[in-house]
Amino acid sequence: MLKIALHPIYKHPLPEGHRFPMLKYELLPQQLLYEGSCSKNNFFEPEIPSDKHILRVHTQDYFQDLKQLTLDKRAARKIGFPLSNILVEREVIIADGTIKASEFALQHGIAMNIAGGTHHAYTNRGEAFCLLNDQAIGARYLQQKKLADKILIVDLDVHQGNGTAEIFKNDNSVFTFSMHGKNNYPFKKEISDLDIALENDANDVTYLNLLCKILPKLIKQEQPDFIYYQCGVDVIATDKLGKLGMTIDGCKQRDQFVLETCKTNKISVMCSMGGGYSPDIKTIVNAHANTFRLAQDLYY
Repeated sequence: MLKIALHPIYKHPLPEGHRFPMLKYELLPQQLLYEGSCSKNNFFEPEIPSDKHILRVHTQDYFQDLKQLTLDKRAARKIGFPLSNILVEREVIIADGTIKASEFALQHGIAMNIAGGTHHAYTNRGEAFCLLNDQAIGARYLQQKKLADKILIVDLDVHQGNGTAEIFKNDNSVFTFSMHGKNNYPFKKEISDLDIALENDANDVTYLNLLCKILPKLIKQEQPDFIYYQCGVDVIATDKLGKLGMTIDGCKQRDQFVLETCKTNKISVMCSMGGGYSPDIKTIVNAHANTFRLAQDLYY
């Protein structure tokens, strides 16, 4: 059975007019249940994990500043959310969702987190709606438990996974692959193990041709025994923060190719949803829902 991390805390209250579409964390599971793509049994509720899992990725000083709300104002501003105890608790619970989904993925081939994909969180700071790097925390958890040795992170959000690149920059056991908009945030990019920067308005054909060439070669080259997939839907042309030119169907084909490639190669994959900022919330929910529909169709 497909297992999906979901917790009520994911939908966090924000000031009116905030550009982050927090409502999707409520609407997406509702849509999946309504259409019958998922049942209540697919969802599990993550908890607050041990600090030690967080501290394998993030510095003690940074994590303490988060928990005690003592970040300086500039660092807090870069995160983009009003800092609060409940927000920090939310981020920690999202990380646990990814940890537990990673274990489910090893059992079933695939598992998901409705939230996560917080790839702009560095070892010692957060930015751009990301406080803690959930997939990095998951990767370190699997390695510490000796459940995986070589890990591949496939980051297809429209924004470069700069925090993930920084966390693993000197670590050959985790290969970071980011395919993103060239002229988009972050404007000062980090160096992933492989960066593919796309020009503005890159369409489905351009995107999918590149991905279909690169991913199988990467898997053959790196021989990972686990894959983290950051499947942001901000690659769609309507996205306010995107700048690429993909359709919803092209985004679905992207997900299908990644998941089919993982399944064909018998590599467990854990998916965190990442970004999506189209003006119509229905577009965001439908694009994200496609990832879950595909997981059910391909694996179950």
